[in-house]
Amino acid sequence: MLRRTCPFRCACLLFAFALWPSRAAFAAGPPPSLIPLPAQLQLQPGRFTVDARTPLVLASHDAATRQTAQYLVDLLARTRGLKLSIASHSQDGGAPAIVLRRDPQVAVAQAGGYALDVTPTRIEVAARDDAGLFHGAVTLYQLLTPDAGQGAVTVPALAIEDWPRFAWRGLMLDSARHFQGVAEVERLIDQMAQHKLDVLHWHLTDDQGWRIQIKRYPELTRIGAWRTPPDAGHDGEPKRYGGFYTQDDIRRVVAYAAARHVTIVPELDMPGHAQAAVASYPQIGVTGKRPQVSADAGINPWLYNVDEDTFTFIDHVLDEVMALFPSQYIHVGGDEAIKDQWRASPAVQAKMRELGITSEDALQGWFIGRIGRYLAQHGRKLIGWDEILEGDNLPPGATVMSWRGIDGAIKAALLGHDVVMSPSPGLYFDHVQSDLAGEYASRYGVESLEDVYGLEVVPGVLDATQAKHVLGVQANAWTEHMPTMAHVEHQVFPRLDALSEVAWSPVASRDWPGFLARLPAQLARYRAQHVNVADSAFAVDIGVDRNVALATGKATVTLANQADFGAIHYTLDSSAPTPASPRYDAPLNLALPATVRAASFASDGTALAAPRQRVLDRASLLSLPGTALANCPGSDFRLLLQPTPDATSTQPVYAVNLFDTCQQFPPTLMDGVGAIHVDAVRLPRNFALAHEQKLVVSRPHATPFGELVVHADRCDGPVLASLALPDPAHGPRRFGLDAKLPALEGEHRLCLVYTAPTDGPLYALDRVSLETRP
Repeated sequence: MLRRTCPFRCACLLFAFALWPSRAAFAAGPPPSLIPLPAQLQLQPGRFTVDARTPLVLASHDAATRQTAQYLVDLLARTRGLKLSIASHSQDGGAPAIVLRRDPQVAVAQAGGYALDVTPTRIEVAARDDAGLFHGAVTLYQLLTPDAGQGAVTVPALAIEDWPRFAWRGLMLDSARHFQGVAEVERLIDQMAQHKLDVLHWHLTDDQGWRIQIKRYPELTRIGAWRTPPDAGHDGEPKRYGGFYTQDDIRRVVAYAAARHVTIVPELDMPGHAQAAVASYPQIGVTGKRPQVSADAGINPWLYNVDEDTFTFIDHVLDEVMALFPSQYIHVGGDEAIKDQWRASPAVQAKMRELGITSEDALQGWFIGRIGRYLAQHGRKLIGWDEILEGDNLPPGATVMSWRGIDGAIKAALLGHDVVMSPSPGLYFDHVQSDLAGEYASRYGVESLEDVYGLEVVPGVLDATQAKHVLGVQANAWTEHMPTMAHVEHQVFPRLDALSEVAWSPVASRDWPGFLARLPAQLARYRAQHVNVADSAFAVDIGVDRNVALATGKATVTLANQADFGAIHYTLDSSAPTPASPRYDAPLNLALPATVRAASFASDGTALAAPRQRVLDRASLLSLPGTALANCPGSDFRLLLQPTPDATSTQPVYAVNLFDTCQQFPPTLMDGVGAIHVDAVRLPRNFALAHEQKLVVSRPHATPFGELVVHADRCDGPVLASLALPDPAHGPRRFGLDAKLPALEGEHRLCLVYTAPTDGPLYALDRVSLETRP
């Protein structure tokens, strides 16, 4: 059972301020590189060296303690090459050893808490419960991996007493939009465990796929687990995409997670996001018609029916789900249910009259309430997205996951419901981490590492009693634009480190510079485990005033990274920068042409990010990737898309506004410019926009397939060029467009607008290059 570790926010703050050590506590040296930071940590005199001869002694002989010991041994051997042996008791009572102990008298009484002591003669981890002992072993693992070294390691003497701030410390993995293999899911769970996260919210059904085997209803996976991609069989697109987890797969993953003290909460979406289910069994839908499993991202209109046969189907599915997942909570979705089919159905409207329900939102409330009562009859609790509050029929024990900002959490807490904070966009890891080149397919705007770290979980408007309802916090990895686990890892890490500290550590200990100082050791742990961690926070942005450089032939170059952390070193000879390269301390004044390469380094000389390069000459200054071109005024919606929705590569990506295909080339000194070259790309228009379809801008076109029109200064400014688009049925996915431009003087902005029909493919700008007149 999940239990809050502090009764309310104010008490948590007072407790943390009372217990958190002052800087004097670290007088013996800097704090160890632990993430999340422990509740209490006191450095002490002395050190202890661990090598292959140091036994790992089990002072408790239960299976859980041995399992935790084996996990620690295996992890150290795999990542540091340090092979410890497990002993049931010390061969020599005075010999140096690591001791794991279950002890009901440990001072840390909070569930999941532990004590860890390092002295010059031994290390001891003790806890009252199995989860606490595991968490202590994870902290010990981090102490034993302070760098990228191998073999023996020396640990500073210290005393730690630690416990979680929140009971729900979660990550949502969407396996419905894109399917991950069992081993890939386990790999993510292992990283969660190493960050003391304890809930994997597993999104298993949606419009785009049904991923869990239900033996009573085999069509759910025979039909519902597979979709036909747009352009199937062409340009590298598979003819069929999908997959599902057998019940044996589910049992394996649940057991794997349980061994790491991670609970899996399954999500089966209802009443909306049901297209894959209705495609499998049309009779559970509203219309009786069989749709295709959706290949479109976004919001589809297919809903579950509200008749008794449909609820019988749902109850049977839940029976098998509850048999597979021992979690207290079952997530039923409840979000983004477009009610058009219910409004248009005479049978549904008759049901509403029978129930005395006057709105479709209230009908959804009744629907969710019925599911909640069924789960309660089986000893489970319903949890759903904050739309389940609509209709005012939520069962008393239901829990709300607040995603539309924090308003849902506030409303739920005021009504006496428990809540999990999961606000968009701050904890939506499908958002980009920076606006630099190299980001993977994802959504804008930028949600940086620092943004995640700065999140305050408990809304300040809640009083002490209401704040008791905040169970914890969760980030979400929606995978519409993450077709592979490499994409998922890039989007999740290292933002998961920030989340773990927000979820675990006392709020009074929050320290952004200190967190950054502890992060390089964690990056080394990622490298040892081959995790595809993003370097967005530390990637160097090479800045220059383009127009000054074009006018003068000289460039003033600035170098910076998003986190403002580490030392930046650069080269001007195209060689890779190292810590021995010149250090950046002030803007560089360079004559054109020049090539600048730069990278950020930690204090020990370890690279924090891959080198970035910028070529500075006239041609390069007049050429920009489409991702660097802003949306035209009027719409800030923006996606980074790949050439195919199910691509296995991570680059290239293209910036697209689904509502208005209009982008701006920034103000540029146009003297001498006489032509434009555009590298264009055609993309599938596989997006279900529901009621927002009316917001898509449609423009007249003069040629059969539309044009790319170039305007001067404004989007309604003079037309400088109109470049006809090729036939999408026969032309290549990528193609070039060229046109001459009239002579312009001074700085001008260019507006580039696609006029292609909105019922055809999307078009994006790969690169736009202005060319000098001969």
